[in-house]
Amino acid sequence: MVRATVGPMRILHTSDWHLGRTLHGVDLLGHQAEYLDHLVDLVRSASVEAVVVSGDVYDRAVPPVEAVQLLADALDRLSAHAQVVVTPGNHDSAIRLGFASSLLRDGVHVRARVADVGRPVELRSEDGAPTLVYALPYLDPDVVRRELAEESDEEGAPRPLPRSHEAVMAAAMRRVRADLAARAAGASEPMRSVVMAHAFVVGGEPSESERDIRVGGVDSVPAGVFTGVDYVALGHLHGPQRLRFPQQAEGDRGPVLQYSGSPLAYSFSERNQRKASVIVELGADGVVGELELVPAPVPRRLAEVTGSLEDLLGATGEPHVQDWVRVVVTDPARPNELYARVRDRFPHALAVEHRPTGGAATDRATVVTAARDPLEVTADFVEHVTGTAPTEAELAVLRRAYEDVLAAERSA
Repeated sequence: MVRATVGPMRILHTSDWHLGRTLHGVDLLGHQAEYLDHLVDLVRSASVEAVVVSGDVYDRAVPPVEAVQLLADALDRLSAHAQVVVTPGNHDSAIRLGFASSLLRDGVHVRARVADVGRPVELRSEDGAPTLVYALPYLDPDVVRRELAEESDEEGAPRPLPRSHEAVMAAAMRRVRADLAARAAGASEPMRSVVMAHAFVVGGEPSESERDIRVGGVDSVPAGVFTGVDYVALGHLHGPQRLRFPQQAEGDRGPVLQYSGSPLAYSFSERNQRKASVIVELGADGVVGELELVPAPVPRRLAEVTGSLEDLLGATGEPHVQDWVRVVVTDPARPNELYARVRDRFPHALAVEHRPTGGAATDRATVVTAARDPLEVTADFVEHVTGTAPTEAELAVLRRAYEDVLAAERSA
């Protein structure tokens, strides 16, 4: 069969928007809107033909109204320039995100049903060549292991798959490969293939922000599960990273597996990550050239500053005055008015901790039982927080407060 000449298709891969999320109480919706503005501009300026959003569009199953409105506006603007394919992640509600998906405007495809894992969104580039996008929603083993079952028991009921992410993802990929094989038989033109998946793939580097998706300790998916396709657009991990695909045979390069990462830093563990969106070009033989990581706008840097309060109020803290900061004060004793003084110096401080130098040696886990004197427990807590035992005057205040509570309980 003579292969048709196929020009590359430009796809923008993004994920983990977490619309509606806050950072230590700071509302991020305005910054998320800035990122979506950037995304619309990028799609237009870079001649992107398709946008794939691999899960965690919202931060929680029931998002705030403002987040829903922001998503609706973003999808409307993106679809004016490119096809858009969206899948739910473990933070989203698949039912809510997929509601009325059949009524959305042309060019917006929300794939939230497990039953559709083997049915691709078929995209056509200007040259008419197809790109098949298999949009897999987040696959919770406890929820989908029966729906994706491939065998039946003696009574004809579905035999559930093993209770692991590897088992359900492997079953979904078998459906993908079966559909690809059926389409390829006798096809007159090459077909490019993309799988969107929201999962923790072995080899990925996590941060503190991703909600734990472990089920009985079987949370990870081997990269080799994704064989048979050109590009795997991954979501869930917040740092942009490419994963190594195990060689299946000599000359078989396998698919390109890439996490796009989140557009914003959602914890201090992400402060050194370089947030980006990924542009990939797909040709007749798979990914063309190198992936392009386009930096995302940074609304405000995240930083951690550590030292004595005197140093932090001086030169040590100067470079971070306008950052979102976690401030760690190491003075032996807790300074007076610590929080107020730190906030005066760092107006965007998100967390303030007192960790006395050498205090790690005194850290201990204390078991509190009903047999312990509540006043003694309270005094220990004061010493743990401040670095010094309470004075007699402070003990007297604690004692009066405790006695007032007891008196209130007796009169209730």
